[in-house]
Parts: sequence; structure tokens; C-alpha cells
Amino acid sequence: MKLRFVTQDIHAYLDYPVAIALMVLPFILGLGSSHPFALWLSVITGVAALVLTLLTDHKLGVIRVIPYSVHLIVDFLVAVTFIIAPFVFGFSGLDAWFYWINAAAVLTVVSLHDPETVAAVAV
Repeated sequence: MKLRFVTQDIHAYLDYPVAIALMVLPFILGLGSSHPFALWLSVITGVAALVLTLLTDHKLGVIRVIPYSVHLIVDFLVAVTFIIAPFVFGFSGLDAWFYWINAAAVLTVVSLHDPETVAAVAV
């Protein structure tokens, strides 16, 4: 089995539920106890992720104007943001762990991408 097995199609099927989870889970989990932005950062990111997915050139994109390779870069930058946000904004407890766990999940998906399925970024 190839170690890098996440294809564009697999990623496309993950994008919508992840975007919805980022918008809904903060309310279910009661995020924001250490800082109100802990709740809203996830909701804003979820909305942005939904828009990005709708605009990405992959199987489930609706208006395919964003290259898939750019989508992967944005995902990576979101993961980095989720790693540092608890330190920058003073999130603690569940607020911090929510972001660190999500960052780990996104980094895992991005790092397991099958490079053969990713088109080159147009320069």
C-alpha cells in the first residue's frame, strides 16, 4: 500500500463534512470559555472552507476556479494557523485542544496526498 494515498476525490469527499463540523462543533462543544475568539475562529474558518471547496477544481467543486494545488496550500496554512492560534490568543483547555487536534488532522491529510493526483501550480 502506498503511504501517500489521499487522492483529490477522497479529499473532495472530506471537505464538506469538515467545513460543516468547523461551523457546528464549536457550539456543541461550548468553545469560547478561555477566549470568545476560540468559538468564532472555527466558525469563520468553516465558512471559508466551504467557499474554498465550492470553488476548487475537484470532483465536488461547483464553480471550479481555484486549482486543487492552491486548495492544498490553503489547507496547510489553516493547519499552521490552528497550531499557533491558542498561543497567540491565549486559548486553553478544550479551546486549545480543539485547534491542535484539527491542525493535526489537516496536516495528516495534506501530508498523505498522492502527488500524482495534484496538478502543478500555474506560475
